[in-house]
Amino acid sequence: MSFNPPAAVVVLAAGGGTRMKSAVLPKVLHPLCGRTLVGHAAAAARELHPEHLVVVIGHMREKVAAHLAEVDPEARTVVQEQQNGTGHAVRTALEALAADGISLDGTVVVSTGDTPLLTGATLRRLVQAHAADGNAATVLTAEVPDASGYGRILRGPSHEVRRIVEHKDATEAQLRIAEINSGVFAFDGKLLGEALAQVRTDNSQGEEYLTDVLGILREEGHRVGALVAADFRDILGINDRVQLAQARRIMNDRLVEDAMRAGVTVVDPATTWLDVQVTYEQDAVILPNTQLQGATSIGEGAEVGPNCTLRDTAVGAGAHVSNTTATESVVGPGATVGPYAYLRPGTVLGAKGKIGTYVETKNAVIGEGSKVPHLSYVGDATIGVGSNIGAASVFVNYDGVHKHHTTIGDHCRTGSDNMFVAPVVVGDGAYTAAGSVIYKDVPAGALGVTRPQQRNVEGWVERKRPGTAAAQAAVEARARGEE
Repeated sequence: MSFNPPAAVVVLAAGGGTRMKSAVLPKVLHPLCGRTLVGHAAAAARELHPEHLVVVIGHMREKVAAHLAEVDPEARTVVQEQQNGTGHAVRTALEALAADGISLDGTVVVSTGDTPLLTGATLRRLVQAHAADGNAATVLTAEVPDASGYGRILRGPSHEVRRIVEHKDATEAQLRIAEINSGVFAFDGKLLGEALAQVRTDNSQGEEYLTDVLGILREEGHRVGALVAADFRDILGINDRVQLAQARRIMNDRLVEDAMRAGVTVVDPATTWLDVQVTYEQDAVILPNTQLQGATSIGEGAEVGPNCTLRDTAVGAGAHVSNTTATESVVGPGATVGPYAYLRPGTVLGAKGKIGTYVETKNAVIGEGSKVPHLSYVGDATIGVGSNIGAASVFVNYDGVHKHHTTIGDHCRTGSDNMFVAPVVVGDGAYTAAGSVIYKDVPAGALGVTRPQQRNVEGWVERKRPGTAAAQAAVEARARGEE
């Protein structure tokens, strides 16, 4: 079916969302699977390629406007100073466009900023049905198990849409209707503007209801239709944090199912959480209790988990990441990370490299085949190819004011319990002795040693710790030696 992009999409996002009970976030900025609620609404609208995307804001407008400028800079925000109903919100948006000389003669889609499960595909079907049926208005509806709080769809003898009655204004008989209004519409732009001018406020809320436009258009002889959503969950709105969690579960199930159908093995879908921006290649494996967030990508045949949280991290083909937290990092092809590793921003692990148990890295580039196997901190460092960092090593990068850089060359072998006091360079092929504090550059091929000579004080335990188990063991050991 052909598709003509709408003249505009208007997203209603001005409400306060008092049931969210938040002093710091308006409802539409609560996060869900990697996007805010209004971010999901804007992303779905963008799939229609509208000429104009207008978001009506009100409550905590500065925060919402700043967020939209970040996630969708081309979206236009219009302030609804007083929240006088959905009809008033749409009228405010159209008047703002008209003030700039923008006439909306095509289709205008109206959606809401608190329906994150609504997909671009469903919106597209709505616009296509609106055009195919020649409607002045088309409402997206759904038949739901529990219609409490939703406006009911009133149909005529021929199953045509007569009007929508809000829950608070409905009779007992009307409240038994299961088909509900989603709050999402497609309108003829010119007729919408004319009808909004006739909307009255004689209802229980004293507000301008957008739903009254349908009755006005019908009275004027125009056709009003409806499209029933294929999945009623698409239109579920978010009013409190319980519904937010329920929507997160639904969206995550969809994302995990998409991943599995694309060739990813998800061992335990119930404990695997994905954000909408996550990408993956076939034959990747995700083990239980793993969260992939932001723009994380998983390469072909890579295995992630169990117990991993990766944000904005790229995992190369065939890599293995276990029991790890990573942010803004890169794990090269065939590399291994973990268990119990912490990769902070700026970590780049080369192909077939290793970051092992209880290792923390930050702003560190670790070359191909190089290893930091265990119990170490590598910060502000460059490690060449084929090098090995001994256990319990610390890259001492901070002098209390500034951060400094450490460079370890190619094919180096550093001893256990080393301190690299930056700025310092260990040349290619160099070694460092265990227990050393490396504060001067080590030339290529040299051995860096900075530990004192060992001195043994004979009989110290017996003299200083008489009567202890250690002293008794020493006496017995000496006796055995004499025998």
